[in-house]
Amino acid sequence: MTIYGLIGKSLQHSFSQSYFLNRFKQTHLHACYVNFELERIDEFNSVMKNIPELKGLNVTIPYKEVIIPYLDDLSPEAKAIGAVNVIEFKNQKLIGHNTDWIGFNESIGAAFDTESIKTAIILGTGGASKAVEYGLNHLNINTIIVSSSGKTEYGYGALNELLDKVELIVNCTPLGTYPKIEEKPPILYSRLTSEHHLFDLVYNPKVTAFLKAGQKQGCQIKNGYDMLVAQAEAAWKIWNS
Repeated sequence: MTIYGLIGKSLQHSFSQSYFLNRFKQTHLHACYVNFELERIDEFNSVMKNIPELKGLNVTIPYKEVIIPYLDDLSPEAKAIGAVNVIEFKNQKLIGHNTDWIGFNESIGAAFDTESIKTAIILGTGGASKAVEYGLNHLNINTIIVSSSGKTEYGYGALNELLDKVELIVNCTPLGTYPKIEEKPPILYSRLTSEHHLFDLVYNPKVTAFLKAGQKQGCQIKNGYDMLVAQAEAAWKIWNS
């Protein structure tokens, strides 16, 4: 049997497994989809050694960046982004791709008038954040990265002073994810207006605390579900190209 799967650390509430199992059923493909929960990325070698039936993998947090040294090559997009969420098995080589940026651009383009957005704040610095930044650059939207890591020009202490200068805020952190649904980025939400757009990569719950707070201020909001679907479809095309 053909095997596909997901590499990650905590996958109890993963979207991918149920989505692809349904996809296999729709296409009458005799395949299964396995969640590989790895405590450390070096366990990836054991997966590859012990499961020769693998034909494709997805990669999620916290391994989208650290998986790269284990791969033979990267697509131009994955190389530019510096993160991988899809692995293609081709000619006995592992090729890293990034479809997160495709999913993000398709989703935001359907939800918002992106031509009205000139500058965006991206919250977080992980692999998903890098894909969002790449996607926004393709839409000619300026980006400001904000994080608590100290690795960026702006930390959360400067966040509220930036709100008047942007039209879009994208949450690329796990804040607000089930079961900690009351958590949200530390923003002075009273400063948001109907001119702001809020996009949350979190999709469980459907309306996060971040989106609820923006919605009360009249902001346009969008969660990450459609992004997940679009990136998964792009992965499916890579595996079946």
